[in-house]
Amino acid sequence: MCGIAGIARLGSRTLGAGTDAVLDRLADILDHRGPDEREILRDDAVGLVFTRLALVNPEDGSQPLVSDDGSLVLVANGEVYNHRELAAALPGGARMRTGSDCEVLLHLYRHHGLDFLREVRGMFALILWDRNTNQLVLARDRFGIKPLYYHRDDARIVLSSEIKGLFADPATPRRFDWERSLATPLLAAAGTFNEAPPTTWFEGVELVPAATVVRLDLADGRTTEHRYWELPEDADEGADAGELIGRYGEILEHSVQECVTADTELGLFLSGGIDSSAVLALAGDRRTGMHTFTALTGGTADNGDAEHAAWIARELGVPNHQVAFPAELTPTPEQWLRLLWLTETPMCGPEVYYKHELHRFAREARPGLRGMLLGAASDEFNGGYAQDMGATDWPSFLDLLSQLDRNTRLARRQDLRHWWAQEPCFLAAKALDGLAPDPDRIYRAYLRSEYGQIQQYNVWHEDRTAAGSGVEARVPFLDHRLVELCARIPERLRPELLWNKRILREAVASRLPRRIAERPKVPFFYGEGTYHSYRMLVRLMRADSGALVERALAAPGAADFIDGDRVRAHLAEIGEGRTDAPSVEMLMRVLNMGLLAELAVNAPRLEDTSAGPVLQEITGGGPVADTVAARPELPGDAVLAFAENVLLLTDPAGSDWYLIKDGEIEFVLRAGSPTLAVLRAVDGKSALADLLAPVGAEGDEEARADLGNLLDLGFLAWTG
Repeated sequence: MCGIAGIARLGSRTLGAGTDAVLDRLADILDHRGPDEREILRDDAVGLVFTRLALVNPEDGSQPLVSDDGSLVLVANGEVYNHRELAAALPGGARMRTGSDCEVLLHLYRHHGLDFLREVRGMFALILWDRNTNQLVLARDRFGIKPLYYHRDDARIVLSSEIKGLFADPATPRRFDWERSLATPLLAAAGTFNEAPPTTWFEGVELVPAATVVRLDLADGRTTEHRYWELPEDADEGADAGELIGRYGEILEHSVQECVTADTELGLFLSGGIDSSAVLALAGDRRTGMHTFTALTGGTADNGDAEHAAWIARELGVPNHQVAFPAELTPTPEQWLRLLWLTETPMCGPEVYYKHELHRFAREARPGLRGMLLGAASDEFNGGYAQDMGATDWPSFLDLLSQLDRNTRLARRQDLRHWWAQEPCFLAAKALDGLAPDPDRIYRAYLRSEYGQIQQYNVWHEDRTAAGSGVEARVPFLDHRLVELCARIPERLRPELLWNKRILREAVASRLPRRIAERPKVPFFYGEGTYHSYRMLVRLMRADSGALVERALAAPGAADFIDGDRVRAHLAEIGEGRTDAPSVEMLMRVLNMGLLAELAVNAPRLEDTSAGPVLQEITGGGPVADTVAARPELPGDAVLAFAENVLLLTDPAGSDWYLIKDGEIEFVLRAGSPTLAVLRAVDGKSALADLLAPVGAEGDEEARADLGNLLDLGFLAWTG
């Protein structure tokens, strides 16, 4: 991972006298992305900046890279995994002058022009200056794993790996883009497909699209775009399930092997689920000396992630650091502002905070570590989110996607919205845009939505949270060959291969213990244990008499878009235990927008801010729940009752019991469990001590933990 930046004058102008100061400031701002080395090139109308994090060939990988005749100059951020293969296929006479994996890009451009990235595997963002044609060529990898932003006017263009770098140039606007941000469905968690291109959140700031080469003529300012890859729309109709599973496994193993190639130490974020465990297993001999890192939070203690991560690490013979997030841990307002400015997105939330702190711990515990393997971006294309969305089988998953499809099309047809406000609606879905319901079309719309979400959220925050500690995040599941394979699975095989991630589970079944290969998916952040994270957000927003809230409300433009009285009232209404409400995270996103609007005007230097003390790991066992999931003691003399919208019901045979909230089954309770025994006795009159007495000391701890969860989630309430 590196930082790249540049500034170029348009219209045959040369760089002005103040350019050196801008280039120096760009290098300072991007120093955290490349602390090992920095280079600045200034020549005629173009200035380029490179800050290096050395993972491959540390002694011989400096940039800018220059072609042998001096006509091409390149700065690139990322890794070209198949650079040796590409170099070997070049016409005779092409000679690599350095050990950099990115040098091959110069030769590919010389021989193939704008098609030079078609066969490249890797993650990258690049700025290439073609002196012969007086053009800048900008490009990013297929999924936008590596970032590149720019601002341009009639006189110049300024580019940077991070948005904050653009503000080094006084001509770049420093305004949060309220209207465009509020119109981003992903930010509002809208129940629609994500059709909008990624937004940068700031006025006048653009990004180089993923899978695209942008060519800018410095003489006249004309810009052209060349897209070199698309998410496939065709199906591999002739394939059978066994063949696809075998190919998936081969490609994934090859991708992991490419991602573990480095001349410095690599680590791995290990969640205890199949994705990161598969990466660890497929790393093979490269596991030797590799350390793994697991977030030990209230959530990962509750959902079993931490326990399974420790277990699979022992099975595969690698160290596992369980990094403890104590129950009352809360970032200070100043620490949150630093994280927000590092990530540059209002979608900054608990998941982002956890990843950031894991990277900080990893880098302190292993000073030589420069890269981190992730299991991220597996679910998006292999059916991993179907059950998270509430589906019970493939047909019900398609039904849910059909609802999202209808909502998406309805958003395009505001003139028909009033019809769907009626109950029932008498119009067919075809009335929206003339398209008849089509499961294949709807599923492909879902894949395109996930492709966009990866760019707007997943790879965005993974890049920044790693970069903040001088670490490069590597994502084996975002090998385009894997994504193409999954996208081409024919409709007839999707229930067999994409329900419950069967294609991945079958592909690695011989490489992983069954305990992990068949373990049900649990989210890293959302799901069981979410209330721990929401509690943290509430404490953060209330800290220092609501300091962050008031700063956000006072930010430029905030008064036009945020109802301050409602924000304050809602925060006052949220109880410490009312943590099942997604409105907590949505409120944080609203405040993040205001805070970013302020930060843009008064941009702090990251080096002048503090992220606070590095967290510690739990070693040698001990009462983990007391460390990361402590909750107030439940008073024995208090009386419990079900919330008004909650029912405890059983089936006619009495074998299964269900906890139902607002008409929806939320929990299935096993017969004979201490928790079920206590819940069956809840009558709104009996004290807690009397309810717990029949389950004895052995069942008391389990029941108390479950009752605490149900209180936090609003299923139970104290009465009297």
